[in-house]
Amino acid sequence: MAKASAVPSWHRLAQPSSQKRARWAHGLNRTRWVSCGRVWDAVAITPLERGLDALAGLRIGPNRGCLVLVDHLRGVLYVMVPPGSGDVLVGVPGVRVLSDGNELLMPATYDDSTASADLISYPREDEPPVLVPVGRLADKLSDFTAASEGAPVS
Repeated sequence: MAKASAVPSWHRLAQPSSQKRARWAHGLNRTRWVSCGRVWDAVAITPLERGLDALAGLRIGPNRGCLVLVDHLRGVLYVMVPPGSGDVLVGVPGVRVLSDGNELLMPATYDDSTASADLISYPREDEPPVLVPVGRLADKLSDFTAASEGAPVS
């Protein structure tokens, strides 16, 4: 029998716990709008599972300190990349880049979350966020698109 990994996977982190859901139901968490394009750009990836697969495929561990947010209501994964680098993602299906002039709903603190703003990975205390390399992310998402287009239709 395979031993379970002590490091949580992106897919497991994206599954809200019953405790988290209870906090959401009671409205105990706070959110705020944060401007994109200053410290980071947000890459919105749909469907959510495709974005999680891309992060797993990049072999970037969830505990590394990347800034990754899930909108469970809309099924969108937001991955933060260096500001101004989103041009690399133009034309990739299911991807939208939020940069200057856009805002993203974020938890007010790393301990807060809601069903529409759930941070599943965030920087270590007193450290800036680790931003996902946009070129590698674009390549991985393009690989998934090519693979799905080449898959036989059933």
